[in-house]
Amino acid sequence: MRYVVFNQKGGVGKSTIACNLAAISASQGFRTLLIDLDPQGNSTRYLLGAAADEVRETVAEFFEQTLKFTLRTQAIDEFIISTPFECLHLLPSSTKLEEIHGKLESRYKLYKLRDALAQMTAYDRVYIDTPPALNFYTRSALIAAQGCLIPFDCDDFSRRALYSLMDSVQEIQVDHNPGLQVTGIVVNQFQPRAKLPQRLVQELIAEGLPVLRPYLSASVKVKESHEQSLPMVHLNARHKLTLEYLALHQALQPDQHAER
Repeated sequence: MRYVVFNQKGGVGKSTIACNLAAISASQGFRTLLIDLDPQGNSTRYLLGAAADEVRETVAEFFEQTLKFTLRTQAIDEFIISTPFECLHLLPSSTKLEEIHGKLESRYKLYKLRDALAQMTAYDRVYIDTPPALNFYTRSALIAAQGCLIPFDCDDFSRRALYSLMDSVQEIQVDHNPGLQVTGIVVNQFQPRAKLPQRLVQELIAEGLPVLRPYLSASVKVKESHEQSLPMVHLNARHKLTLEYLALHQALQPDQHAER
């Protein structure tokens, strides 16, 4: 199964959600790949820590070779690296993604990621982290994915942005990827005692949007997790937020369904 974590709004927790779900998947024995398409490289640094500075072959090099006419191109597997976590591999990001974005877009290389992943059989789960924009990389991810997870941070601006975001996903479905499904909205930074988050989430459910349970709590532990480059399941397996991530991962299994 291939999931893209997508929201055009920044700061909603895309990288955190992608990395923690991927880490849980790997910890349960699934062969898992995380692809970091955000030039900021937050997922890459989250999983590698300081070792992220030593990475030379990245997803940018994979895309860059598609711009050249050559008899041999490297398979996407050749750009994938190990992480400190068993069963979890990474296709790392690079700031070079920004440099080649315009060329990739003008040369219409949108299907290259999809085609490359379609040939891979080494992984049970693939999670794709995306930049906070509907650009070439995000469209490539949506075209390559089977399921779309949409982080929602209980903010009125985020709620307003959801409608145009859903329209964008639907357009990709119709024009490029009929197999893409909105797996669900992941409620992040949820504060159950505050009235606004409760009201916003209930309104989403009332509108028939696919809100996933459980909601992910706001916690300073996430910042420690980032700082130590340890996803929550490795930092503190019994923490409340870790248990919520575990339950969310379980909700994504084929026999589970989103709350509607």
